[in-house]
Amino acid sequence: MKFARVLLPLVLLLACSSEPRPRPPGVLFVSVEQQSAWVRNFNPLFAGAGARWPTRAGVYECMQIFSSAQGRWVPWLATQHAWTEDQKTLRFTLRENVRWSDGKPFTAEDVAFTFGLLKKHPALDAGGVWRFITDVKVEGPRAVAFTFSRVYLPGFADLAHQIIVPRHVWEHVADPVTFTNPEPVATGPFTQVTLFRNQVYELGRNPHYWMPGKPAVSALRFLAFPTNDQANMALVEGEVDWAGNFVPAVDRTFVSRDPAHHHRWFPLYGSTVFLYPNTTRPPMDDVRVRKALSMALDRARLVEVAMYGYTRPADATALNDAYTAWKDPEVAKDSWTHHDLARANQLLDEVGLVRGADGLRRLPDGKPFAVDLEVVSGWSDWVRAGQVVSRDLRKLGIAVQLKTYEFGTWFTRLQKGEFQLAISWSLDGPTPYNFYKWLLSPRTVRPVGEVAAANWHRLGDAEADELLIRFERAGTPEEQRALMSAVQRRFSALAPAIPLFPNPSWGESNSLRFTGFPTEQNPYARLAPHAEPDSLLVLTELTPRER
Repeated sequence: MKFARVLLPLVLLLACSSEPRPRPPGVLFVSVEQQSAWVRNFNPLFAGAGARWPTRAGVYECMQIFSSAQGRWVPWLATQHAWTEDQKTLRFTLRENVRWSDGKPFTAEDVAFTFGLLKKHPALDAGGVWRFITDVKVEGPRAVAFTFSRVYLPGFADLAHQIIVPRHVWEHVADPVTFTNPEPVATGPFTQVTLFRNQVYELGRNPHYWMPGKPAVSALRFLAFPTNDQANMALVEGEVDWAGNFVPAVDRTFVSRDPAHHHRWFPLYGSTVFLYPNTTRPPMDDVRVRKALSMALDRARLVEVAMYGYTRPADATALNDAYTAWKDPEVAKDSWTHHDLARANQLLDEVGLVRGADGLRRLPDGKPFAVDLEVVSGWSDWVRAGQVVSRDLRKLGIAVQLKTYEFGTWFTRLQKGEFQLAISWSLDGPTPYNFYKWLLSPRTVRPVGEVAAANWHRLGDAEADELLIRFERAGTPEEQRALMSAVQRRFSALAPAIPLFPNPSWGESNSLRFTGFPTEQNPYARLAPHAEPDSLLVLTELTPRER
């Protein structure tokens, strides 16, 4: 082992000491990202830029926030919205007396300019808003109207959640796609980069924040932890106040150390974790192969070994618990997500992927059926999940090699479709529409080598898309649910990606120094800091404890 890998950074040694080190009052220590070193990037617009947390929900803000914990929209930079009768125009009324962190006023011009950037630079338009809007018009300092090309009711969420940037800053940015935005000017509660080093950075309060008396927290501090294990040690030892980590045996290792102050809340609506097959690479373009891979997996063992029983096996709808009311119980019973090794072998035999004398299956050209399974190094739960999945697939006669990459490299490969198999999350929204759109719609498919916001498996289905398009204009709950049941049936028929388990919405808090964290009893937001833009609700609610 090289000497450089033996030494932990000083900040990690401090984090792992037996006593929490002294800190300035009111500074909230947060553990969200696992990185070996920080890169100074606060670009909120480009999903592939690797911006630091909480760029998109703490530094910058959106117009309204959907709280999945509450099941409702929370007014934010916009206090009201209204559709015209034909549902072709959506107007937002912006909040009064909001200023950017440099003191300049926030106006409708900033909103229109932001959406203009998305149109001018399609790489920024991850949600594809310019596929359904044709114009953004300023109707006064606090009024902005969006003209739709068609009735598209889910578009409200895409517009309401869009991060807004200041025109007077970004109109001078030559390339907003590559811009790292080292000194952000924003409307959020924490905008001042008061410290930035390889191993630690700190964000101070916005001096002009629009909420009177908020944030009560004076600053956010982030230590660089390259792995879950190191981040968890800092959490257990009291160095971290708020975390979104996978913690093995969390009740014993964390909660029990200080039950009065150590809390966790892991509801099963943190997206769904999938095994993504790259369907541009045969034989994974064949639904029988995808279903065979799925049936080879012992999900009950997977969630017990890799996830410490924090979740449950996925069913054939792939929906997490945020969408329980939408789930079609008949589709959920479909057998391709059940462990059935005999049927899995039968399917591969039918495809012609026969076993050789060495026990390995062969492709039509005679080469072994060999794949790399990619996960993030240091994400211990997913690494273990990858190990379990690899062992199960090897029983099918597939030569699987587990490969781990640093997050940035892994995510780039995933987004560009440069993988064979990968474990990753899904996208969600107020309804299952976004979830299935990014799994099934041809409108979300990008060529291999081009960054994709999701649909990393690169499969589009015209029949599913027609159902989704009908859902976009469905006016009644009954019609919406019928259409979504049909989408679920199509998903189950195609198995475009292989659901493993609903991802717990990881959230841990230490209330020794701060109060106001969300809990199961007070679910005003998800406790998970990863849950953007929910984290804005938390950052503006926390208060330093009087000591």
